[in-house]
Amino acid sequence: MAKLGKWIGGGLGFTLGGPLGALAGFFLGSFFDEAEIISSNTSTSTGPKMQITQGDYMFSLLVLVTAVLKADGKILRSELDYVKEFLVRSFGTDGAKQALVILKDLTQQNIPVTDVCNQIKKFIDYSSRLQLIHFLFGIANADGIIHPDELSLIQHIASTLGISQPDYNSIEAMFVPKTDWAYDILEIQKQASNEEVKKAYRKMALKYHPDKVSYLGEDVQKAANEKFQKLNEAYQLICKERGLN
Repeated sequence: MAKLGKWIGGGLGFTLGGPLGALAGFFLGSFFDEAEIISSNTSTSTGPKMQITQGDYMFSLLVLVTAVLKADGKILRSELDYVKEFLVRSFGTDGAKQALVILKDLTQQNIPVTDVCNQIKKFIDYSSRLQLIHFLFGIANADGIIHPDELSLIQHIASTLGISQPDYNSIEAMFVPKTDWAYDILEIQKQASNEEVKKAYRKMALKYHPDKVSYLGEDVQKAANEKFQKLNEAYQLICKERGLN
């Protein structure tokens, strides 16, 4: 894959406006050719129906990642390692290096989380917003413990992004397992009938299927498979407990 600077430079649309655009403006000049940025920004519609690019999605993710990393007042090596691993998978080694430079720059800035989330909600579809929350939980849990301040911020981000409470609880259960975590992931009660369990799984499988984010590219789709696998793990556990085939 091309280096991140060139890749985002040719693929930013809605993120060049609003609060995300203000954040991007601090480092764009050092990464991208001005003509390239203008070409990207003026080639798409400015309305909510504009086509979202991989660059839009990944820059939005980097901004939210920065906010979560800073939530507990310190940025841990384990968290940075998780972010780096994800970026290497997504962009390759060279691209990940440039993304980490952007991340480092963002940590020096004040992130207007609510405004950023409102902008993301306006342009990015629901399935892709669900995937953002999954990524944020993974990063917060990189050290094995989700700090209360991190959890509170992710809750705020999810709410502002328009994520429903059941969907939020489902993703949280993938990282903060409780007694009935498998049922929480399927968004049902433990008292649900076998038929309700199967129906819930089919519904969630459609909602969490990696193909939902295929338009963002193979890398994001592959990362989304982690969430899908966790759903299958929860369903298989319930089936085993109940003796279902």
